[in-house]
Amino acid sequence: MNFTNNDAKMARYGEWAVVTGASSGIGREIARQLAAAGLNLLLVARRAVELEQLRSEIEGTGKAKAIALPLDLALPGASAEIFDASANLNTGLLVNAAGFGLGGPFLDHPLSEESLLIDVNCRALMELTHRFGTRFAAQRRGGIVLFSSIVAFQGVPRSANYAATKAYVQSLGEALADELSAHGVDVLISKPGPTHSGFATRAGMNLGKAEKVEDVATATLAALGRSKSVTPGVLSKILLGSLMTAPRSLRVLIMKAIMRSMT
Repeated sequence: MNFTNNDAKMARYGEWAVVTGASSGIGREIARQLAAAGLNLLLVARRAVELEQLRSEIEGTGKAKAIALPLDLALPGASAEIFDASANLNTGLLVNAAGFGLGGPFLDHPLSEESLLIDVNCRALMELTHRFGTRFAAQRRGGIVLFSSIVAFQGVPRSANYAATKAYVQSLGEALADELSAHGVDVLISKPGPTHSGFATRAGMNLGKAEKVEDVATATLAALGRSKSVTPGVLSKILLGSLMTAPRSLRVLIMKAIMRSMT
């Protein structure tokens, strides 16, 4: 059962969804699939041109409304601006798809870039989750999607800070899935592996085999309301399953070798 043909999900999460990172990759595809299901969308991303193109595309289908909110989540007050923009919308779903990574040795990157990584991947995500989680708990319905990663379960040399941010998201999501369930709010952690999403280009990485964004988005939305965690895609399941059979110290060495080949 997928999101599009599940009327119960529509009732639980409609009429509006907020999607960050909507200008590209997984966020963009999730926005498209939610719109196809009839949910209206508040689209958030830095790139205004791409965001406006997506807004026009969605409204052109006649199935959903869309509002474009060009905004850099690293800026102080960004989460409050998003929350205020949704004040008059019947919002029931938050998809935290914004995020980026840096490939290569930790000390090779300026401190400002590594700090920016934490601002986007952790601080903004936490603030949005708190703000919308409070609203959803009050209305006794809603859903929050957080994107962790298969790199969240061990240190990852040559992607140290990015993997650490995903460990934060994983831990936060596991706890909130339990806490918020008592308030009628579903929290889903999606843990994709390598994905052809544009992420690798910004991170300075070369991907070999990788998941398609369409498959990651479909599997994630299908799991919403049915599970607290999902590993979308066959490749991601194989990689994570293989890693989890090894001691943590060995997983670090495995990831070191993988990242060396990719960066």
